[in-house]
Amino acid sequence: MEAIKQIIRIPKNHEIKIKIPNYLSENDLIEVILIFKNRRNTFFKEKINELKKAMEDPLFLKDLEDISSDFETIDLEGWG
Repeated sequence: MEAIKQIIRIPKNHEIKIKIPNYLSENDLIEVILIFKNRRNTFFKEKINELKKAMEDPLFLKDLEDISSDFETIDLEGWG
């Protein structure tokens, strides 16, 4: 398996062309994957909102407190 990676900006017409290496035969199967990072999408916003809500959730805050106290002794010992 070989992978060719290109990072491009989305053109005005929202179309891209893919140049296929000459050593590949006609009718060979290839897989094309489009990966995009869009921080403006609703999923990302929902995730951030859930994280903000967690900071007001008593159960979540109690869990953080418990974890912190579990590691308190180890944190005081240091790595040296």
